[in-house]
Amino acid sequence: MPTSPSTPVVSVRPVVLPAPGRGEDLQVRVSAPATGDRLPVIVLSHGHGWSMDGYAPLADFWAAHGFAVVQPTHLDSRTLALPADDPRTPTIWRVRVEDLRRVIDDLDVLEAALPGLAGRLDHDRLAVAGHSWGAQSAGMLLGARVLDADGTPGQDLSDPRVKAGVLLALPGLGGRDLSPFAAEHFPFMNPAFDGMTTPALLVAGDKDDSPLSTRGPDWFTDGYHLSPGDKSLLTLFGAEHTLGGVAGHQVAETTDESPERLALLQRLTTAYLRTALDPRDTAWPDARAALRAAPHPLGQIRSK
Repeated sequence: MPTSPSTPVVSVRPVVLPAPGRGEDLQVRVSAPATGDRLPVIVLSHGHGWSMDGYAPLADFWAAHGFAVVQPTHLDSRTLALPADDPRTPTIWRVRVEDLRRVIDDLDVLEAALPGLAGRLDHDRLAVAGHSWGAQSAGMLLGARVLDADGTPGQDLSDPRVKAGVLLALPGLGGRDLSPFAAEHFPFMNPAFDGMTTPALLVAGDKDDSPLSTRGPDWFTDGYHLSPGDKSLLTLFGAEHTLGGVAGHQVAETTDESPERLALLQRLTTAYLRTALDPRDTAWPDARAALRAAPHPLGQIRSK
């Protein structure tokens, strides 16, 4: 799978952004290649329980290949240890989206926090990415909504500054497609995808059989099938929820560790974002052609 040469990465953490009304200031990690200008930006939303220190296999790879990567720590992070009865718990899903918007609003502050990065970001080439709950959070900036109890779409939280997305293991439809446990504890998992118009690559594992849904792995493809516009779906063969190990190397949550699958995911997401943020770049069609030509492909891509 072709990719650009790797470059050294510099990173700073935590950069603290004031967040009145949140109860905790927002802690952020910023990573970027040591050289280069007009760097596109990826805002990466972690899955449940993780933090700005997770997802190194993706964040480090993207930064080493020309992107500035911004990782906020959401309120559900284990590092913050919010008790289950914290009054903020029912609205954490919405605070997550506000976290992503806050880091976009404060890109100038984040840029200045990493020595040597000031003036090197291209704020017009901005993407969001996320895994699992982080994919739902990122998807709302692309136009997805949460349905109210009566089925009415909630507030549109999309952000026109975001030009593309990468949604990894994006949860599917709510309602009867949720398990009883998920319906009781995660009522916000009731999305509508018909407004998710921003271009995106969705990634699903064909062995991702979630206890949150009464359906099988196809639940994680709803966002592709039910959203309009320019979308691609990468299905990884044999992948479960961690898609080969996106959260980190040899972490306990990884049930399907696969360096080969993870390497493919790193390269394909990089290629997608390069082309999505600069249509003159042929990285994505080149990568798709390479995958089709592979004698034993680890996945397949569909587009619409």
